[in-house]
Amino acid sequence: MASGVAGATVADARAAHSEFLFPCVTPYYREPLVLVEASGVRVIDAEGREYLDLFAGILTTSIGHCHPAVVERVREQVGRLGHTSTLYVTAEQVGAARRLAELAPPGLKRTFFTNSGSEAVETAVMLACMYTGRSEVIALRRAYSGRTLLTSNITAHAAWRPLPSAVAAVKHALAPYPYRCPFKVPCDEECVEAYACDLVEVIETMTNGRPAALIVEPIQGVGGFVVPPPGYLKRAAEIIRSYGGLFISDEVQTGFGRTGRYWWGIQHDGVVPDIMVMAKGIANGFPVGATITTDEIAAAWKSKTISTFGGNPVSMAAVEATLDVMVREDVPTRSETVGARLRQRLEALAAEYEWIGEVRGRGLMLGLELVENAKSRAPSPRHAAAFLEASREEGVLVGLGGLYGNVVRIGPSMLITEAEVDEAADRLERACRRVAAQW
Repeated sequence: MASGVAGATVADARAAHSEFLFPCVTPYYREPLVLVEASGVRVIDAEGREYLDLFAGILTTSIGHCHPAVVERVREQVGRLGHTSTLYVTAEQVGAARRLAELAPPGLKRTFFTNSGSEAVETAVMLACMYTGRSEVIALRRAYSGRTLLTSNITAHAAWRPLPSAVAAVKHALAPYPYRCPFKVPCDEECVEAYACDLVEVIETMTNGRPAALIVEPIQGVGGFVVPPPGYLKRAAEIIRSYGGLFISDEVQTGFGRTGRYWWGIQHDGVVPDIMVMAKGIANGFPVGATITTDEIAAAWKSKTISTFGGNPVSMAAVEATLDVMVREDVPTRSETVGARLRQRLEALAAEYEWIGEVRGRGLMLGLELVENAKSRAPSPRHAAAFLEASREEGVLVGLGGLYGNVVRIGPSMLITEAEVDEAADRLERACRRVAAQW
């Protein structure tokens, strides 16, 4: 890859970003990166430095930056038919919907395309309310669902909620968090029942007892890649359905083989959701959100609706090309195998540095919870901030998450090779040494 421009251009770009964008559009790093080029798992900044991208645009470039099959398909499409709206039928939208139906859990067949995960969640919640004739929705604490009015109210992180609660119908139950389980450590099946009892209590005390839906992330993303204990998601689905509500699985980050073995994160618990939402990795970086459900539930939407850019032919071409590659490369198996290799290296680091409290996740969705020390296990955002900067110095891009900003998030392209994993792990090891030298 060619190097980018340097010098005053970098400073100008940073200054213009600061001047012309909302102040809330806050980039990572003390000196924000100005990225200009990318291919596979490697990106290049405007000063010509190359990085291994282990965050993939927030788990979005699912098969790598600028994958040739996607680039070729999009180039062909944009020169033939670029936009129509949902008022017309296109082969690209139909083709993408058919492919999703083939990959989805049994019975999920009908798709509505939008532009983002936030819109996909909005569509799912509105549909659940229409189908059930109810208006109250249950979510989990530490959940993240998006940046619209509704989805920011479903989100349960104070830092990601810009307004006081404006949607009174959203209630939050206790989210499983095995590393910080309030019931017992280690967290086990008894804790599953305790979390289930809390969900029942929320329904019976904070709603009218007739919720429309429960929405969950099979692994909480912004929450810090928190994996619930085995059996919880199945119990949660049983509970919401026993009250006549629907179970919505938010697969925006966990979908498309990311968690390994299965195409969808919810499948690890053997649950078939009533509605499923997806975005991010669905089109390898093109703006697509999707909500999929059954024939019966989809038919509940009786009012008029359109999406100007939902189902856009160019974006749909990117979906089809991305899914073609995913199926051909068997990304669920790749994520499981390569993810296990990466996790082994991360666990070796955790054994060496006591401020890495836990390595967790599934497949190629892995998190490091950073703490002050092994004894207190107090969240350490200062270690996380230091690790972010140190990994950049070593030429690796990672993400942060968790309620306290103390979880390092790793979610590279699912086509990352074993050699690239080893290279990344070596660099992360050097980053750990940099962090350790600071204290």
